[in-house]
Amino acid sequence: VQLQASGGGLVQPGGSLRLSCVVSGRTFRSLTLAWFRQAPGKERELAVARRWSGSTYYSDSVKGRFTISTDNAENTVHLQMNSLKPEDTAVYYCAVDVHRSVAIGTPTSYDFWGQGTLVTVSS
Repeated sequence: VQLQASGGGLVQPGGSLRLSCVVSGRTFRSLTLAWFRQAPGKERELAVARRWSGSTYYSDSVKGRFTISTDNAENTVHLQMNSLKPEDTAVYYCAVDVHRSVAIGTPTSYDFWGQGTLVTVSS
């Protein structure tokens, strides 16, 4: 399984970005898909996830601003980020869990990772 993330960049506060992650090597319909982020000097944290069951999780810090979606035909997971804040600045990683772990917030639950894409929110 390989993950290829894209879509990061520099955006002003209040702006929007859409990240994409193409998952190859396996159909992802029964997988847990997630976007983690890691800010400078901080631990990697879960931002959003779509569980293998189809339910979604959003961290409090992104709820109402970020939306995870999937394109099953393209095996791609998207992260639409609106109303971006400087504190959203981080490297964003897509990740896949093939074992249906319960602990979706734990990075070690995930089996495959994308390479990371940098999002910088600054004026």
